[in-house]
Amino acid sequence: MKSNPKILIIRLSSLGDIILISPVIKNIKAKWPNAEIFLLTKPQYAKTIANNPLISRVLPFLGIIKTVKKINNEKFDYLIDLHANLRTRLITFLCTTKKIFRYSKDSLSRRLFVNFRTPNCALQKHTVNRYLETLKNLDIPIVFKTPEINDWALLYKKDKPSLKLKNICIVQTAFLGDCALTLPLIEKIKNSAANSKITVISRPETSQVFKSSNSVDDVIIDNKRNSKFFFPEFINLVKQIRTRNFDIAIIPHRSIRSALLAFLAKVPVRIGFSESAGKIFLNKIVPFSWLLHDAERNLTLLLPLIENIAPSTTKLNVSTGILEKFKFIDDMAIGINPGSAWPTKRWPKEHYGKLIKLLYEKYKKKILIIGSKKEISWNKEIETLAGKDTCVNLTGKTTVEELMWLIKNLKLFITNDSGPMHIAAAFGIEVIAIFGPTTKELGFFPYSKKSFVIEENLECRPCALHGSKKCPRGHFLCMNLISVERVYNRVKKVSALF
Repeated sequence: MKSNPKILIIRLSSLGDIILISPVIKNIKAKWPNAEIFLLTKPQYAKTIANNPLISRVLPFLGIIKTVKKINNEKFDYLIDLHANLRTRLITFLCTTKKIFRYSKDSLSRRLFVNFRTPNCALQKHTVNRYLETLKNLDIPIVFKTPEINDWALLYKKDKPSLKLKNICIVQTAFLGDCALTLPLIEKIKNSAANSKITVISRPETSQVFKSSNSVDDVIIDNKRNSKFFFPEFINLVKQIRTRNFDIAIIPHRSIRSALLAFLAKVPVRIGFSESAGKIFLNKIVPFSWLLHDAERNLTLLLPLIENIAPSTTKLNVSTGILEKFKFIDDMAIGINPGSAWPTKRWPKEHYGKLIKLLYEKYKKKILIIGSKKEISWNKEIETLAGKDTCVNLTGKTTVEELMWLIKNLKLFITNDSGPMHIAAAFGIEVIAIFGPTTKELGFFPYSKKSFVIEENLECRPCALHGSKKCPRGHFLCMNLISVERVYNRVKKVSALF
């Protein structure tokens, strides 16, 4: 084999799909640093992809006959078809390149996703694995297994517009966890341009997350959930945004409403994801992938603005006015969040009850139980199972700010996949997260080096993007198979408790 082979990779689809082939390119370069890698893609993506320094040249697809002639003129050593549809099969059939390799599609998963919009993060994960299998034919070791955040950076030019003195709007009107996972993006903007002004549009029940950040200058409240009529509230919000004269709107929330807000408010630069329902109202679009953590996905929205998008440390502040109200927290080390908006994301209450008993017996300190008003009944049952003397149940009795303060003063937080989980991770305390119907690949696991996810490796996971009311298969094995002993043994490994 040549030490500097000339290779053509075929991938005609969107920027998001092209991002998935980055591990293939990096592995080829790892074995053959001097290899010439060409990429055949659609003309509308050619200019952006040409920014990638690992690619020698981009060939825009200009019809089958013209494309085949170009390929044959280049005299490639290897041709790797990572699209594998009828058109690319015809192209490879007509090419004179002798060594042609093609990946194998998961057609069923694709049909479900395309025809029924079935969320399937595993589809992307397995697609990358199938891409990488083509490299076995070339005896290329697999060093890079998934796309990384820096792969997105390679698609954008280095000459970024300055963020200095910019008036920036962040639109994030989703759930508590989504808001917490937007904080690294905000911190990165402030670290890159301290004199920029950042305003966040958020719902009243989640606004405290942003008010507690030193990097947020102002918060605009969106009362979309509390308003009886859609249009009056929507038009009023558009007017508020327009009067602020924002230079840039960054929109992590992928709803059509969020993008339309920025568009009607005439914000000049509107940045959002390729999977946004309102992408027609955006003028800068960033590829979306399930293979990044949600916090890192949000950071990629800064690529049209800055070059280095490595995450910054997230800092949250909580006022000290609530010290006296919850003074008893000084005698507590472990907090538990047993609830969730989705029943299938809840570890069984009997398990939580038994776990609290074991933890109280070992550490001789009461365990804190927290949750929203909607979880009062569920958490009350857990309190009864555990015994009142073993825990303090504050479910439904705290504001968001008080909840944040309580979590901040713990040493360990045990939780289901939920919003409070992300707050605990942002504060940098130890987190043990119990995942059932959702998976880490969805990108919503706790974004912290001090976190540990406990889960079962089942083929039926994930069964939904956020969870569901009941197990689609009726067995609920994703949660039932996670034993109390397994979680308890993990707690004993947390050095902060000793």
